[in-house]
Amino acid sequence: MAEPLKNLLHPGVVLDIADHLALHGSAFDRDGFVALAGNGLQSLELMQRSLQIRDALVETLPADFAAAAALLGAILPNGNEPGLTGWALLPVSQFIAVRGLEDFDLSLSLLHCLTPHFTGEFAIRPFIHQDQDRALATIYGWVEDSNHHVRRLASEGTRPRLPWAMRLPKLVRDPRPILPIITALLDDPEDYVRRSVANNLNDIGKDHPELVADFVAENIDGATPQRLRLLRHASRTLLKQGHRAALANFGFRPPSGIKTGLSLATPIVRFGGHLVFGLTLRNENRAKQQVMIDYAVHHRKANGSTSPKVFKWTTATLQPGAAVAFEKRHPMRPITTRRYYGGAHRVVVLINGEPAADADFELSIA
Repeated sequence: MAEPLKNLLHPGVVLDIADHLALHGSAFDRDGFVALAGNGLQSLELMQRSLQIRDALVETLPADFAAAAALLGAILPNGNEPGLTGWALLPVSQFIAVRGLEDFDLSLSLLHCLTPHFTGEFAIRPFIHQDQDRALATIYGWVEDSNHHVRRLASEGTRPRLPWAMRLPKLVRDPRPILPIITALLDDPEDYVRRSVANNLNDIGKDHPELVADFVAENIDGATPQRLRLLRHASRTLLKQGHRAALANFGFRPPSGIKTGLSLATPIVRFGGHLVFGLTLRNENRAKQQVMIDYAVHHRKANGSTSPKVFKWTTATLQPGAAVAFEKRHPMRPITTRRYYGGAHRVVVLINGEPAADADFELSIA
C-alpha cells in the first residue's frame, strides 16, 4: 500500500526546518518552533500539517518581514551549499503568502528563489489576486529564466482554475492578460513546462472555449511536433465536448457519408467486468476523411436518469470506399469518483464530436 500523502510532512521534517533556521538565525526560537509545529502533528492530514507548521513560523520568525525573508532565503540551497528542499518548503511558501503581501516585490523575489526547490504555484496566487497587473508584470519576466522550474511557475501559478489552489476569479472572467505568458512558453525546450502551458489553456477553455479554439488556430500553422502536441493537449476538453472549431483545428470536420455499425458483445454487463462492443465504419464519400472516435457511457443515477461520461478512443483516416473495424473493452469496475447503479445504461459512439451510433445495455450489480 502506498505511503499516505500526509506523511510527507512528519516530525522529522519539523526538526529539519528548525535546524536550518537555527543555523542561520541565532535568535530563532528553535524549541518554541518545534513545540508549536509538532503539537499533535501525527493526527493531522497533509494540508493541516502544513498550515500548523506555517503558523509556527508566523509565531517564531521575526515580525519584520524583510528580516524573516532574509532568514528564509538563507536556508535555501545556494550553489554547492545544501539547504532546505522538497515538502519542507510548502509551509515556508505558505508563510510568504500570508506574511508577505505587504512586501510585494520581496515576496515574489523570494518565491522565485524558492520554486527551483519546491513549487511556489500555490503561494503566488494571493499576490495575483491582490494586484494582478503588478504580479503578472513580474511573472512575465520569468518566461526566459534559465531555470525550468521558474518558467513553469509562470504558467502553473497563473492557471485560473489550478486544482487544490485558490481560484483566480478575475482571470476566470477574463484570461487574456495571461496569454502573453502562454505564448512566450509555447515552444519551451522542457516538456515539463509545455505540459503546464497546455493545462493552463485547457483551464481557460472551460470558461472561454472560443478564445482557446481561436488561440490554437492562430498558433497551429507550421507548428513543431512538440507545439502540436501541446495544442492538442490544451484542446482535450473541447475535443471531448465536440467543439466544432477545436475539432477543425486538427482536421476533424463534420462527418459526411460515413456508414456506422455498432454491435454489443455484452448486452448484460456484470459489475466488475467489461462492456465489450464493436464498431465498423465505411466511408461512402468520394473524399478521404479524418475521424476522431470517442464514446460516451450514459451511467444510470440513483433517480433512474442517466448522465454521460465521454471517453477517448482512437483516430483514423478513412479513404474513399474504405471500411475499418474496431473493438473496445470498457471496464465497469469500482472507482472512487463514481457510484454505480444497476439497470439500463447506454453507450453512444461519437464521430468528430457528433453522435453516430448507440446501443443499450444492462448493468447487473448483483
